[in-house]
Amino acid sequence: MKEHEYQKIGLKAGLEIHQQLNTKTKLFCSSTTELRDTKNALYDFHRYLRPSKSEMGEIDPAALEEGAGTRRFTYKAYSNTCLVENDDEPPMELNLEALKIALQIALLLHMQTFDEIHTMRKLVIDGSTTSGFQRTALLASDGHVSLSNATVRVDTLSIEEEAAQIVTKDVYSLDRLGIPLVEIGTAPDITSPKMAKELALTIGTILRACNVKRGIGTIRQDINISISGGARVEIKGVQALELIEEIVRLEVVRQMNLLKVKEELQHRQADVGRPMEVTSLFSRTNSKILQKQHVWGVLLHGFAGLLGREIQPGRRLGSELADRAKKRGVAGIFHTDELPQYGISQHEVDELITFLGAGTDDAAVIVAHDHAKTCLEALYAVIERAREAAIGVPEETRRALQNGCSEYMRPLPGAARMYPETDVSPIVVAKQLIATLEQHLPEQLNDKTRRYKSDYLLNDELARRIAWSENSELFEDIMALWRSYEGSISKDQGKDIATLAAKTLEGTFAELKRDHVPIERLMREHILDVFRLVITKSISKEGIPAVLRELAQCPTKTASEAAEELGFVMLSADELEKIIDDVVRSRLDFVKAKGSAAVGPLMGLVMKQARGKADGRLVNEMLQARILSMLE
Repeated sequence: MKEHEYQKIGLKAGLEIHQQLNTKTKLFCSSTTELRDTKNALYDFHRYLRPSKSEMGEIDPAALEEGAGTRRFTYKAYSNTCLVENDDEPPMELNLEALKIALQIALLLHMQTFDEIHTMRKLVIDGSTTSGFQRTALLASDGHVSLSNATVRVDTLSIEEEAAQIVTKDVYSLDRLGIPLVEIGTAPDITSPKMAKELALTIGTILRACNVKRGIGTIRQDINISISGGARVEIKGVQALELIEEIVRLEVVRQMNLLKVKEELQHRQADVGRPMEVTSLFSRTNSKILQKQHVWGVLLHGFAGLLGREIQPGRRLGSELADRAKKRGVAGIFHTDELPQYGISQHEVDELITFLGAGTDDAAVIVAHDHAKTCLEALYAVIERAREAAIGVPEETRRALQNGCSEYMRPLPGAARMYPETDVSPIVVAKQLIATLEQHLPEQLNDKTRRYKSDYLLNDELARRIAWSENSELFEDIMALWRSYEGSISKDQGKDIATLAAKTLEGTFAELKRDHVPIERLMREHILDVFRLVITKSISKEGIPAVLRELAQCPTKTASEAAEELGFVMLSADELEKIIDDVVRSRLDFVKAKGSAAVGPLMGLVMKQARGKADGRLVNEMLQARILSMLE
């Protein structure tokens, strides 16, 4: 589908972006934000979470579904977690470092900040919090982001605590719980998949200019999508930017196909039967899945041929029903559009159809489990989804899959999930604080890229790479070091140093990492000392990779010690002059025959002897001078 065609079908989409902030401590306690290896947990403990009524006496539908049955959650605690994360102690005051970063982001998004901030509790009982709720505070509203051909409104910006990290089913790690993050919600102004990706990239660029965490899992996008005649669907957990466009496209495909299914079901006057136990029909089955299980079935009038219809690549209407059944504890469903299969014979299928009284336009669904009650609950979930299919597209929250499709998670949450947090005091935001933050807003990455091109003459690609890199601050430190020696170094060398620094930080580091060199052990001081040696011509640039490798493996050494041990200390002028003189004299006939053209071939011979202990430009100048003197 072309871009303009999405407007014809009434596509509307909005983004919710969750970005972790790079603070020293968590949002409501003094624990550090360092992630830990789950094998190093100090102890485990358990919690049982259940849905509760709001102040209005209502239960949020999403919480109700997540809390179906009794679930026991296990949490792993570490030396850097505390009683607040365990929900055994009240929270501390909101982290002011995190608040300032979040307010900066709000100002960069042209938002109106609030004078007073109140923390709320958002009901979450999927196990990702020990308390059964997530603390969140609304900071700003009414902003906007400019794209290439449109402006998108930014409705809200909140600061909230990150959820615990899932280890396995119903087991969570507390190292991530409570890390500060911002949640940015845009208006549904997106009208095409391409626009969704551009918006995510634009907001991501603004975030990366601020003090936020980097790496996999530190930023997540949720996408709210609807089309005319469809419904708002929230797709959660999109981590890869390149997947956003495909997520939107395939959700449009899903909703369009569901609308076609709706029309067909209404034409057939589809209806749904009641659950019936059919265990006896499969008493001698060859299906290992059904053996020694309770088996229950339900008749879906008018659904024949539709359960097997593809609505997204690799997913069918039957997949939608199966998602709901799985939430009630069964492994999946079988339906007559796909049978006989999985060890179920045609004879068994015929008996099932006869027993349920199915006609030619009807389909049957069966589920199996150790407990009859679980089968019954799963079939009721199937029945509910089947009825929704005859109405259209249900509003729901879905999980993003790696291929751009999605699967059911829970109903959309409602207002009943929010209520005040009484353990955290409101915060008054002083006008002077906002004024100070406005005066010191971080430089935007596109502006930084232009500055690097202008000040250091970096090419487009290298300027953008280092400006967008997490190493950009270190690059700035190297260039500040160069400026401290600028009196004795030419501007051209400044360009050379900038290019060398950028290539080292973005290229050499990656090469060393691929060679399994522990570059994480390199300190800022190590790297600056290496460049100090280069700037002062104590070592040549060719020695940088070897010296960095040595420092990573032996971080107690200084850069000077590593360079000397590796033999990369620069040759003196006299030593270099002697090497050049010896090379020229040994190739005197070649020099006389080639003249000044002999410089290139002889350059390699000199540099081979210098072994990274001489600057190439200086060698070239000295070699040219020596050859000219020999030819006079």
